[in-house]
Amino acid sequence: MTGDPLIELEEVEKVFDVRRKTGFLRRERHEVHAVDGISFTVPRGEMVGYIGPNGAGKSTTIKMLTGILTPSGGRLRVAGIDPSRERTLLARRIGVVFGQRTTLWWDLPLIDSYRLMHRMYRIPDARYRENLDRCVELLELGDLLDVPVRQLSLGQRMRGDIAAALLHDPEVLYLDEPTIGLDVISKSKVRTFLSDLNRESRTTVLLTTHDLTDIEQLCKRVMVIDHGRLMYDGALSGLHEVGESERTLVVDLERELPPIEAGSGAKVVKVEGPRQWLAFPASQSAAPLVAHIAARYPLADLSVREPDIEAVIAKMYAEKSTS
Repeated sequence: MTGDPLIELEEVEKVFDVRRKTGFLRRERHEVHAVDGISFTVPRGEMVGYIGPNGAGKSTTIKMLTGILTPSGGRLRVAGIDPSRERTLLARRIGVVFGQRTTLWWDLPLIDSYRLMHRMYRIPDARYRENLDRCVELLELGDLLDVPVRQLSLGQRMRGDIAAALLHDPEVLYLDEPTIGLDVISKSKVRTFLSDLNRESRTTVLLTTHDLTDIEQLCKRVMVIDHGRLMYDGALSGLHEVGESERTLVVDLERELPPIEAGSGAKVVKVEGPRQWLAFPASQSAAPLVAHIAARYPLADLSVREPDIEAVIAKMYAEKSTS
């Protein structure tokens, strides 16, 4: 999906002054580069995964994109607006879900938060009702509307926050761990909802998450940030190739057998009784490997474990540091 750049960053930096105690009544000033010269563009209507380990600079980037923080250097625009200079104007054009921080009113029923947002954003009545009804149905909020936000579970509150971020038809949606605390079925529904939203409304989405399934099912493009620097920008399959990551196939056989002979780049890395763990390149499909094993071995069950994205990034960073 292509279009005019809706998000533009050019050599953007964010430097924090940190004072550390070095002795009795002595403190030294240090500069911490939370974001260190990042440049990228996101076209209108694209869904992009923005990932990296904790402390990499993801949240700092999003806070600059929303106008909460002012860049220390570089150029930044969202929908042609400088977020730090025109934060109020930008607020009408973006939606934000900040993981553990809710935008809902803690002691009020969920529906009251939505009514307040209806007035705050001056959403036309018909459009508000249409958006609310759609979110309530697809995110299964009907039984929760009269429940105070403080009584909602994390997963319920997350669904409530996603709905709140979309009531005013934002052009850009920033999502920080949108499926945290959700069960498998709820995760699937949220992903379907976001995919439909992107396709039908061309809402531009920047997604930060540690759940690779979110990225795989929603985003064609992924950006990796570490130590404040953009280390990768491209397809997820390309990330696995660059990081040489591996997926793990966990095979439960009907009885204990010698290590499975799988071939095709797969190797047994662990055996415990009838259970065996096989590692294979993350860039390869698991289907041929599963078919090979199912045709030759008495199979009871199996599952695929995705690679640890933080390990992939750490390896990329280590290789870059030594190059």
